Amino acid sequence: MEKRRLSKNLVFTALFAAISAVSGFIAVPIPGTPIPIVLQNMMVVLSGMLLGPLLGTASTVLFIVSGLLGLPVLSGGTGGFAKLMGPTGGFIIGYAFSSLASGLVAGRPAVGKRISVTRTVIAAVLGFFVMYVPGVLHFMRSLDKTFSETLALCVLPYLPGDAVKTVLCVILAKALRPSVASFVFGDDIGEKDGGR
Repeated sequence: MEKRRLSKNLVFTALFAAISAVSGFIAVPIPGTPIPIVLQNMMVVLSGMLLGPLLGTASTVLFIVSGLLGLPVLSGGTGGFAKLMGPTGGFIIGYAFSSLASGLVAGRPAVGKRISVTRTVIAAVLGFFVMYVPGVLHFMRSLDKTFSETLALCVLPYLPGDAVKTVLCVILAKALRPSVASFVFGDDIGEKDGGR
């Protein structure tokens, strides 16, 4: 039983890491800023909301480490440690904290336990917010920009899109958490939804 559960955990951790990687291949550039529009930020939030704080963060860390080791899994099919040193490096680090934050709020899915819409919304919003903190700080430092300049370049242009992604995270999490609970964590019936 324990071996089967571990196998499922590993499979889904790797699966969500792969989904996060694939979602970065389509990158839409925005004139005047080095940060493209990608779906990766949505996927790392969703990883936490669907897998919980432990597996969700593990999948995101696996995806990040793969990119830093040179695999072309970061935005636009890029990779390498230099990416971390660039102006978008803070957002890459923020991905891991984003999965952790959204996972801690949403909790690990459990069979027979439903998450409220309010809690789902808070998990998604917090996931996106946490991502911005290291992203903004690193962007300011690496390009020597003021806080207002940084907001104009790497926050404000992305808020409408992130609002749409937040709504999608809420919808997908509400729809998919029962299935994930049954398939991934079905061996843990009786444990409360709240994460480990």
